[in-house]
Amino acid sequence: MKRSSIVLAQTVSQLCKLKEIQHIIISPGSRNAPLTISFTEDPYFKTYSIVDERSAGFFALGIAQQLKKPVALLCTSGSALLNYYPAISEAFYSDIPLVVLSADRPSSKIDIGDGQTIRQNDVYHRHILYSANLKEDQYTYDGKTSGEETIYNNHQKENEHKINYAINTAIMESGPVHINIPFEEPLYHSVEQQLVHPEVISASLSDYTITSEELMSYSKIWNSAEKKMVLVGVNFPDEIPFEVLEKLANDTSVIVFTETTSNLHHSDFFPNIDKIIAPLEFNKKDEPHFKELQPDVLLTFGGLVVSKKIKAFLRNYPPKHHWHIDPKKAYDTFYCLERHFKTKPSEFLSAFLNLVEPSSTGQQSTWLKVKAQRSVAHKQYVTQLPFSDFSVYERILKTIPNHYQLQLSNSSTIRYAQLFQLNEKLQVFCNRGTSGIDGSISTAVGAAVASNRPVLIITGDLSFFYDSNALWNNYIPSNFRLIVINNQGGGIFRILPGNKNTDNFSTYFETKHSLRAKGICETFGVEYLSAANQEELEEHLIAFYKDSQRAKLLEIHTPRLLNDEILLGYFKFLSQN
Repeated sequence: MKRSSIVLAQTVSQLCKLKEIQHIIISPGSRNAPLTISFTEDPYFKTYSIVDERSAGFFALGIAQQLKKPVALLCTSGSALLNYYPAISEAFYSDIPLVVLSADRPSSKIDIGDGQTIRQNDVYHRHILYSANLKEDQYTYDGKTSGEETIYNNHQKENEHKINYAINTAIMESGPVHINIPFEEPLYHSVEQQLVHPEVISASLSDYTITSEELMSYSKIWNSAEKKMVLVGVNFPDEIPFEVLEKLANDTSVIVFTETTSNLHHSDFFPNIDKIIAPLEFNKKDEPHFKELQPDVLLTFGGLVVSKKIKAFLRNYPPKHHWHIDPKKAYDTFYCLERHFKTKPSEFLSAFLNLVEPSSTGQQSTWLKVKAQRSVAHKQYVTQLPFSDFSVYERILKTIPNHYQLQLSNSSTIRYAQLFQLNEKLQVFCNRGTSGIDGSISTAVGAAVASNRPVLIITGDLSFFYDSNALWNNYIPSNFRLIVINNQGGGIFRILPGNKNTDNFSTYFETKHSLRAKGICETFGVEYLSAANQEELEEHLIAFYKDSQRAKLLEIHTPRLLNDEILLGYFKFLSQN
């Protein structure tokens, strides 16, 4: 088996292998050739070549999202690694393990006018768990002796320690790390010999446990509270046992608000938060209802919350106690965080709910009636709609097959999805760490590579065109599906206050355009379907999920100037019914 003749390249690739980092996403270049040789010649690794580093970063994120294991990114020197930054920041805030391997010039070549060089050391320092800046080899293999004494008297031990620490950090803290690796020419020489046997330092996972005394003291606060609220953000599918969900649902003093991305379902939960809260904002007489909903205890877990309505409500009507459950971090989203339980939500809830006393006289029944009323009004509103974003989301979210994984882009897509009752058998994901539109498609393609389910990504037009290079790779499964809702611009901006009927608004906020996805599909070999009315949509949805030899994209054209009126009218209609 061929290996790079550069000891440092062998060290990095071997430690990745020994720590079971199998998926390596490589963006072509010259300075990273030593590692490219070491990874691609070893059959243990699954290597992917993706030219666009920004897309490659999100592609890797999608794989790591599904595997819950570190995935490595490899690029050449210079501006290449800066293009990883959006994916790195998303991984940082979404707790997804990525290992960035950036090739670099030797330190003597930095800032002297040499080509393709930037200051790569600590380049992600604000959004990274650990940065390892390795030292270049001073050893050249002569093809005759192993030279191990020379190697280990060099920087080898220091480099091994840094690489171990970086990868262990990605594993233990579930997030991105950066290993910057300087290489001197020649870069392409290879050998059969394994020149080094690096030391493996095992990762030690946290063994934090909450004491029974602590649990008991907090259960007393919980039991004495009349109104409890549980709010769940981004949550991986099947993380919480059903018996735990049953205990929460059976306590009538508890209201459980879940989001589309929470992947939690129960008939007595409240999955459409804005449908409950937004209508109350239309009527000043609903102040008593807000007071009634205000919790004594707020228990939160999961990632970042989408709903602006629930965030505004809990900031204006804060709970007496706010506790958050997460092994790693707790954000003071509502400015009243009291306690952070550093453990897995499933472990905490299983132990905690055994100590609490369920109530049979709480407020849950009142709000379940409100939920039922909102559901009836929702159905009434939908029946009178013209063809629009709202009617399209209503239809396509009902037709997704049970066995699919659903990836959602940000901005209007995730917010529309929050308004509808989703199929409980779907797995739902969205890049909510930074909530950007820049890599949703690439993430979905990466997820499709790693998932045992077919993947559907639903996106708006701007998000799609921004990340269209996601389709520029050879790894897209034939059962990958993509729906683009094209309303000729950033329609989400039209629901904001201000004058929308100006050139300034349409150019710099809404970003009006007349682009179509068909040409991109032709370029990248994706089967293309198009719908501009309800009849065409129904026709193409039948064919869209059928087996095919290529991935499929369905572009749905909706009216640009109608969608905001329908969405704003929806909440007003709910408030009156």
